[in-house]
Amino acid sequence: MTVHQRAAAAASETTSPSPDTSPSLDSRPASVPGIRRARPEERDAISLLLGESFMEDPVSGWVFPDEAHRRAVHPGFFGVFLDAALRDGWVDVTDDLSAAALWIPVQVDGAGDACADADADAGEGEGDGGDEEMSELLAMADPENDRARIVAELTEAAHPGDRAHYYLPTIVAAPGRRGEGRGRALLTTVLDRCDEEGMPAYLEASNARSRGLYERLGFALTGTPIDLPDGGPRMWPMWREPRG
Repeated sequence: MTVHQRAAAAASETTSPSPDTSPSLDSRPASVPGIRRARPEERDAISLLLGESFMEDPVSGWVFPDEAHRRAVHPGFFGVFLDAALRDGWVDVTDDLSAAALWIPVQVDGAGDACADADADAGEGEGDGGDEEMSELLAMADPENDRARIVAELTEAAHPGDRAHYYLPTIVAAPGRRGEGRGRALLTTVLDRCDEEGMPAYLEASNARSRGLYERLGFALTGTPIDLPDGGPRMWPMWREPRG
C-alpha cells in the first residue's frame, strides 16, 4: 500500500455541493485561534474531531452507509490516517483543537514512484513504510469494507506520482466552527511554506464551495474528476504550483 492508499479513504474533507449539510472549508476571513503543530498527547482528541466532522460527509456516508456504524467506526478509522500523518508528515491544528489539517510529504523514488518521506519535516516521521501494519489497522477499523478500498484505488490512480509534493489528505473544522476562517488559516500556513520551498501541493476536493476556495488559493484541476460508483459523490483532483 502506497502513502496515498494509507490516506486516501480519509481524503474527503467535504463532498456534497449542498451548502446546508456538507462540511466545507471556510470561504470568508475571520479571527481564528493560532495555528500550531499537534502534540502527541492530542492524538485522541484530534481523532474524535475527525470522526465527528466527517459524519455528514457524503464520501464517508457512501463508504459507511449505516449512520450508527459510521459513528462507531469513524474515530478508529480516521485515527489510522491521523497516525500515518503523524508518523510520515505532520498535523496542524488550531490552538483550541477546533480544526486540523493532515499533511504528508510525498517524494519520488528512483523508480519514479511516489512514496512518503518520513524524514521530510525536521525528523518528525518515524515511519518504516509498514504497509502490512497499515492494512491490518484498516482491517481492524472496518473489516471487509470494499467501498473504502474502492475510494483508495480510484484516488491512488488519479494521484500524480512524477513530482515531489505536499499532499493534503484531510482538512476539517468542527461542525460548530465552520465558516470562520479556520480552514483557510490552516491552508495558507502551509501554502506559504510551499511558495518559499518551491514545493507543489496536491489534494482531492469533494465539495463545490471548497473547490472554489482551493482555486482562489492557486489550485487547479488536474486529470479528470473521480466519480464513485453506485451513485456515489464526485471528487476533483487538484494541484497547486508554488507561487513566486
